[in-house]
Amino acid sequence: MPEPTTVAFPPAFHFGAATSAYQIEGAVREDGRTPSIWDTFSHTPGRTAGGETGDIAVDHYHRYRDDVALMAELGLTAYRFSVSWSRVQPTGRGPAVQRGLDFYRRLVDELLVRGITPALTLYHWDLPQELEDAGGWPHRDTAFRFAEYAQLVGEALGDRVEQWITLNEPWCSAFLGYASGVHAPGRTDPAASLRAAHHLNLGHGLAVSALRAAMPAGNRIAISLNSSVVRPLSQDPADLAAARRIDDLANGVFHGPILHGAYPPSLLEATRSVTDWSHVLDGDVRTINAPLDALGLNYYTPTLVSAAAGGAEGPRADGHGSSDHSPWPAADDVLFHQTPGDRTEMGWTIDPTGLYDLIMRYTREAPGLPLHITENGAAYDDKPGPDGRVHDPERIAYLHAHLAEVRRAIADGADVRGYYLWSLMDNFEWAYGYGKRFGAVYVDYATLERTPKSSARWYGEAARTRVLPPVGAGA
Repeated sequence: MPEPTTVAFPPAFHFGAATSAYQIEGAVREDGRTPSIWDTFSHTPGRTAGGETGDIAVDHYHRYRDDVALMAELGLTAYRFSVSWSRVQPTGRGPAVQRGLDFYRRLVDELLVRGITPALTLYHWDLPQELEDAGGWPHRDTAFRFAEYAQLVGEALGDRVEQWITLNEPWCSAFLGYASGVHAPGRTDPAASLRAAHHLNLGHGLAVSALRAAMPAGNRIAISLNSSVVRPLSQDPADLAAARRIDDLANGVFHGPILHGAYPPSLLEATRSVTDWSHVLDGDVRTINAPLDALGLNYYTPTLVSAAAGGAEGPRADGHGSSDHSPWPAADDVLFHQTPGDRTEMGWTIDPTGLYDLIMRYTREAPGLPLHITENGAAYDDKPGPDGRVHDPERIAYLHAHLAEVRRAIADGADVRGYYLWSLMDNFEWAYGYGKRFGAVYVDYATLERTPKSSARWYGEAARTRVLPPVGAGA
């Protein structure tokens, strides 16, 4: 039987790349845009590496035509981007600013002219600061403001964008933003993080309904979850229970109501010491359980856990940065361990089998729902060589291994429609500033010149041929 690496991907399978607004656009004060929580957070001393911000980022706002041309040159078939909420609706309320929407109209038109399918994410973590000042995601009203924003964008772009994503990684928004505080807005309140998780879910459900009403019937709506592949350190019952606890907090808190119409009872019971869940009102879960057309999955590394009785705690391995505060409410008795194997510059273990396991889990969890790998990629210490070229064989090996697992999952019956490399180009990597390079395209931050790395050429060849080239083919 042929290996997955030598078997062609389906004809309609998308080879895409992904970015987010705050990480690439810059132009933070142009055309009516006002601060988001990431503007405020990055300008707060001590919050980001070297005090770096997204004020300029990689200036995609002014260079988008060149960037789209580069995507076309590389052979990408799809591009996933996010809309800056505060560029479209500066206070998070009221009518849209047409100058802000016009940027996305121009971007989408440029993609379509080049034959690249746009996939639009409504929210990639950049809440308008005024809404955070009014309470942020722990405040119920934010969910309704998000639905109004979704309607505005749907009305403006629904005639030319068919693929829509409501939220990107709501786990990060809720638990890194409001529990550990390593992401904006930098709060450390476990109870608020659980309220935020619910209101993100509610905002998603309300946005699905708003988009359905605002757009043509054929458009497809999804959500992108960074669901964790949670593995126990051993088969000891205590370690298995710890893994179930983290699985609830990482996955069940979102896919429970979104896919199955209920929060896991074990999650509610385990977090009673933090919240009584009275913020979940009658009808909320029914709203959250709005039918979807696809599901986005983001994957980087598995999570290995044990119970506190399992031994000394190893280095943090949950992939979300270090903090004196845990992002896991009511899980102080769970220890995180570094999984064995090679690691990326983020310290994340490379384990392609986790991507296969994740795909097959959601093939079972949501039968009949098409899947998209909306993020997968690796950070490495990329530098131009003497010839000016950027060789990144580690990233090529990473992509080859993970795409082979996607192909294996498809062969085993999974309905995976696309893969979006994170990221198109080097950019502002949140609290890490510009120190972590995930891009297939190298960016000289002094000149903002773009240089495709060898991985970009390799990936472009995969997109054109629909077969994975040998690992050494991109050199």
